[in-house]
Amino acid sequence: MPSRASALNTYRQDERLGYKLLTPEERIRLLKPYLPPPPSRSRSKSRTELSRAREEKKAKLGVRRFLRRQYHVLVFAVIHIFFSVYIRLRQAYNAVVNRIYSIYYHHHRTPELIRRDVKGLRRLPKHLSVILTLEDQRHSGAGLERLINEVTDVAAWCASAGIPQLSIYEKTGILKGYIKDTHEAISQKLHFYFGPNCPSMSLGAPHIPALESSVSSDGTDMINGSSSDEDEGEPRQHISIMLISAEDGRDSMVDLTKTLAEMSQRKKLNSADITTELVDAELTESVMSEPDLLILFGPHVELAGYPPWQIRLTEIFHVRDNQGVGYQVFYRGLRKFAQAQMRKGR
Repeated sequence: MPSRASALNTYRQDERLGYKLLTPEERIRLLKPYLPPPPSRSRSKSRTELSRAREEKKAKLGVRRFLRRQYHVLVFAVIHIFFSVYIRLRQAYNAVVNRIYSIYYHHHRTPELIRRDVKGLRRLPKHLSVILTLEDQRHSGAGLERLINEVTDVAAWCASAGIPQLSIYEKTGILKGYIKDTHEAISQKLHFYFGPNCPSMSLGAPHIPALESSVSSDGTDMINGSSSDEDEGEPRQHISIMLISAEDGRDSMVDLTKTLAEMSQRKKLNSADITTELVDAELTESVMSEPDLLILFGPHVELAGYPPWQIRLTEIFHVRDNQGVGYQVFYRGLRKFAQAQMRKGR
């Protein structure tokens, strides 16, 4: 048997000659002592069993993964069904309650019935605010007409209940572009409710002059005038209506902050004089005063960009799952406000 060095030299010489020195059989005999022994049957059998065990384990893991996934799907379906049934039952219950309220406390467009409803309440808000939504965002005539009708209804309810100030929030501010039409529609609705003894009304918006008017005994709207058929010794009731939008909220606060900062930099205002009372006075003058009660007619509590400064201490009321502007929500909000405890954060 040749040594390792001689075998290596012979193999390299054969490689240099282009594998012509040795025959394939001689080349195999030369390399055979250095090759590993062939695998035995027992080792090949153990490898086969090991690979089979791995495949079985993978199959079991696949079944477990499938069962786990189906279990998760089942739990999700059960939770989804449970909450779907709960929401349906809650919506049905709230719809029945709202329907009962709407039947029992229907105003029939009669101020005397509304006064009778609120007569037993301990207190009424001096400033009521509501949030209305323009259903058709394309600003079509139907959506705008419906919005104006909702404004006139709320204004008539407030005038009948004796609430002197009403602010109406609509996010887009479309009503500000139709303030004269809105004023005329509210005047007609008040005359329809009250007849000859219709209360006077003013309609305005931040940075827009208010339209002052009273309604004469024949129902004609007298802008910037006064009616002469007031009850003897009893002043005519007056309601102030303010139209606000999203631009009157954070934008007003940003503008006020910039103005105060510029005045402080120019030494026109001392920084120590910039207090909460000053900010409150400026925002009250430029936008509106803080309402006592805010009523939402939507199914959820969604302020939609309502001016945040004006509702720091405001009572917020909404009826869950409610759809649309209704007198029953208005009256329930007044009842809730009368029962609330005004702790002012204490």
